[in-house]
Amino acid sequence: MVPLLFARHRFDIVAPAALHWPAKNALLVADLHLEKASFYARQGQMLPPYDSQATLEELAGLVRDTGATTVFCLGDNYHDDGGEARLEPEAARRLAGMTAALDWIWITGNHDRDVAGLWGGSVVDEWTGDGLALRHQAFPSSRLPEISGHYHPKMRVAVRGRHVSRRCFVRGPRHLILPAFGALTGGMAAHDPAIEACVGGPAEAIIGLKEQPVCFPLPFVDRAIETVDERQFALPLVTGAP
Repeated sequence: MVPLLFARHRFDIVAPAALHWPAKNALLVADLHLEKASFYARQGQMLPPYDSQATLEELAGLVRDTGATTVFCLGDNYHDDGGEARLEPEAARRLAGMTAALDWIWITGNHDRDVAGLWGGSVVDEWTGDGLALRHQAFPSSRLPEISGHYHPKMRVAVRGRHVSRRCFVRGPRHLILPAFGALTGGMAAHDPAIEACVGGPAEAIIGLKEQPVCFPLPFVDRAIETVDERQFALPLVTGAP
């Protein structure tokens, strides 16, 4: 676990796109985009139909590893409003089992405004508590410090002469944006003006490596990393289209 501090709260980066909140024994993930492959299949673009199973399998592993009793899913849980009912049967069984065993909170997103908790869990537009707001899309003028998703931040850096792309967290004084967790999700450059406008300055992109967080002031473009052991970058590449 790699510590990440935000708004006087301690979180731990437990995967390239997931946080553990020890004070609430909760996992925080954003942008699962379940059933993205089946959505594209209906449009005639055939993708391997295993994205939902892969995403939920990874999430179940994090629940086991951390012992979390609560899961917050920060919106765009499904790729479209029909994805919840279309969820592949094996993935649906896995999800129903997890929501029955855990305090599971679905926060609605722009892709799944009509999510109903068909496979269990509670559905809310946003969650507030412990001096924080959890929502899908950042409000630049949020009254409370907020944690959100929506933008799928990633960064591309030069590591000893080669470029690698990694999902990252973006942290500002009152805003923390999570990267996308889903197996078929792409990303937006962390220094994109849309992200910077939400977070405000000063801000930084954060990658949780195996032993430590590495922080990059925003804006940045292909900043070189020469002091970090490149073996620590042995994390999954960002998947999907950019």
